[in-house]
Amino acid sequence: MGVETLLSVDEYLNTSYSPDREYRDGVLVERNSGSKSHARLQILLGAYFLARENQWQIFVYTELRVKIRETWYPIPDVCIYAQPDFEGEVPDRPPLLWVEILSPDDRMMDVLAKANELIANGVPYVWVINPNTLESQFYTSAGVAAVPDKTLRLPGTPIVIPLREVVQDSRAAL
Repeated sequence: MGVETLLSVDEYLNTSYSPDREYRDGVLVERNSGSKSHARLQILLGAYFLARENQWQIFVYTELRVKIRETWYPIPDVCIYAQPDFEGEVPDRPPLLWVEILSPDDRMMDVLAKANELIANGVPYVWVINPNTLESQFYTSAGVAAVPDKTLRLPGTPIVIPLREVVQDSRAAL
């Protein structure tokens, strides 16, 4: 059995890792690397949100270290913050929406546990997407639901993300 060397939060936040790692309770946590479909959907969603930042009064980030609690800094594939933006380089408040795009090595049991823990720690909405099928689940404090017609509608906001259109529009532009 290996022994993990505990790392301080300060050391984690002041060190670069390639690829970047999450931080949990003194330990670096590897992230599953994305596939082509994962990477493509991540940039398409980021671009879709970016084009609507002013309209929706949001800021979008990809692969941003987020302080969820004192010793847990997970990294979403994409996240959005309502304006005004957070201060500093690492937010110490949860985003409005956390997007996890599944990677081939992800285990659904782990993804479900992470989504539930994010919700329990103040993230209002977590969206988990399969980049190959565009099937997705939407997690809130009320529970989990499928996303009908592959279009996410964020409650109480004008935010609507039609996944099919996001993907098809990019193919038409090529």
